[in-house]
Amino acid sequence: MKPEPRPGRRVTEVVVLTTAMLSFISFGRAAAIVLCDMASTAWYIGGIVETAVGPAAPWFILAVLLCAAPFLAMYVEGSAMFVRGGVYKVVSKAMGGMLAKVSVSALMFAYALTGAISAVSAGQYLSGLVNSMFPRLGIHWSVDPRVFSVLCALCIVAYFWRQNIRGIEESSDEAVRIMSLVSVMAVVIFIWAGVTIYLRGFRWPATAPTFTHESLGWFPPGWLGKLGLLVAFGHAFLGLSGLETLAQVYREMEAPKLKNLKRAAAAIFFFALLLTGTVSFLAVGLIPDDVRHTYADNLLSGLAMSMAGPHWALLILQTFVVLVGVMILSGAVNTSILGSNGVMNRLSEDGILPEKLRHLHPRYGTTHRMIHVVVAIQVLTIILCRGDVYVLGEAYAFGIIWSFAFNAAAVLVLRFKDRSKREFKVPGNVGFLGREWPVGLAAMFLILLSVGLVNLLTKKIATVSGLAFTAFFFALFSISERLSRRARAHAHDEHREKFNLRSANDLAIMRDEIERPNRVLVAVRDPGNLYHLNKTLETHDAETTDLVVFTSRIRKGLGLVDETVAMDHDEEKLFTRVIEAAEKHGKHVTPMLVVSNEPFYAITQAAQAVGATEVVFGISAKLSTDTQLERLAMTWGSLQKDKQPVRFRILGPGVEHAVDL
Repeated sequence: MKPEPRPGRRVTEVVVLTTAMLSFISFGRAAAIVLCDMASTAWYIGGIVETAVGPAAPWFILAVLLCAAPFLAMYVEGSAMFVRGGVYKVVSKAMGGMLAKVSVSALMFAYALTGAISAVSAGQYLSGLVNSMFPRLGIHWSVDPRVFSVLCALCIVAYFWRQNIRGIEESSDEAVRIMSLVSVMAVVIFIWAGVTIYLRGFRWPATAPTFTHESLGWFPPGWLGKLGLLVAFGHAFLGLSGLETLAQVYREMEAPKLKNLKRAAAAIFFFALLLTGTVSFLAVGLIPDDVRHTYADNLLSGLAMSMAGPHWALLILQTFVVLVGVMILSGAVNTSILGSNGVMNRLSEDGILPEKLRHLHPRYGTTHRMIHVVVAIQVLTIILCRGDVYVLGEAYAFGIIWSFAFNAAAVLVLRFKDRSKREFKVPGNVGFLGREWPVGLAAMFLILLSVGLVNLLTKKIATVSGLAFTAFFFALFSISERLSRRARAHAHDEHREKFNLRSANDLAIMRDEIERPNRVLVAVRDPGNLYHLNKTLETHDAETTDLVVFTSRIRKGLGLVDETVAMDHDEEKLFTRVIEAAEKHGKHVTPMLVVSNEPFYAITQAAQAVGATEVVFGISAKLSTDTQLERLAMTWGSLQKDKQPVRFRILGPGVEHAVDL
């Protein structure tokens, strides 16, 4: 039992919101997370696209990669409008909940395939390396590539399942290390290929696509004509894998958010274009035609073994390429889990998925139940595909194309539906008849719609599996929404953030949560009056100063301290708004709740406990600014022991008062 306060005694108890202490990542980390998916396609896209359209594959891969620039711009515009954005949020705001559920169902299909194809491809590269090395070591035994790749894929998914349970900061560390190794490998490959081209020459790939019966699907060959270019373009579309994740990690991006988002988008575009585009041409130009088909599932291994040099050196190069490939392909699994988790969080916040799925991990504060669901879907996909990379690649394009098409349509509709000022717009806007017409966005939508419709006819596996998966998830989301809305009818309808709480009787616990030399305490009370918090976040230097956001729960008499550490509805609403403000500005905050029987005592004691040099308040509806400052000064003086200087500030629209003590 906790001690009861004596009459007249001022008491405080601190409750730290442990999982609301946001850790924002740099644009480089965000780009690394996305590139672990998008750049990883370099290891498997060449073989998949060449199987579908012949040796002309590199030209269509290049065309798709060049289209990444306007598509990235589309995601930048949508993300700038909605911090917790992505295809679901944008489509929901533009075209309603039904189409939003359809679009996100297709997107979930893409994410399920992202993890599966990346993990299985990593297994294919490892099995190819093992089967190459064993004869050299005198081992007369080989592994079955498909069985080996499935087992390897399951191990990779299990590893990144654990990393995502631990949180985005942990997983972004992995992404940065992986992309650093990929950069080194790319330099080695390009230099070695340059020497090989100098010694042997280079064969440019053909420009005309060559289709097989399988790659045409239900499309009548006699109807191809110029549509053949569109068909081939659609087969290469999986080169844009991972772009949706940019919208999911935007929430975690540090300030200045929009500027860093643009930097991340530029880094993603140029890195993927250089790596994937170049190695696609090198593979066709340097690997002999009569052996290239044997490397369809591990094309970069074939590129390494086709370079100029002694055989032992080529084996070392192949080993390096395979090991780096396994790392980045594994990183793509991480990206797919992270992106899926973000999408499911948006669905839960909007009442589509049950609140129980957003239950926070007691130690790491992650939505671990959602991660379990995502990983279970990927494991099932890996087992069902039985190690066939081509089947996965063909099906994968379905989700990518249609999620892009829905996103483009939604951003286009919002240009007319929501005419508020944009922080960023996709280029290609033409002024006519006194209005601005988004020609660039419209062209993107028409291209995506055309590719999507053509792919429905040319990819049998993708069409059947994609439509079945989308229909299943749409039905699941619709049923879940009805049940969730029915449950919420007895609760509060608005979105509330999830928090884990940790209680202590001593405010000194806060010293363990902050590390920077300067500290600012912002006192909040009313979720509708956070002007002072937003102004502080705008000018806050996150590199040198910790920002503690404080509120007090007033308890009188014997009921001062709660036996159960929990937040009531008003407190959850307040701190939800605090977290949203922090996400919007991309700056770290440490929220704390103090239970006390005297608010000014609680504020000053908390300020002293964290070593605050500045305390910021909003305008009170009950007390004048002079009365607020006077009571704070008196309480501060009665508690002050070490003469620590402090500035008390009161901020409001057009109002600012300050006093130094």
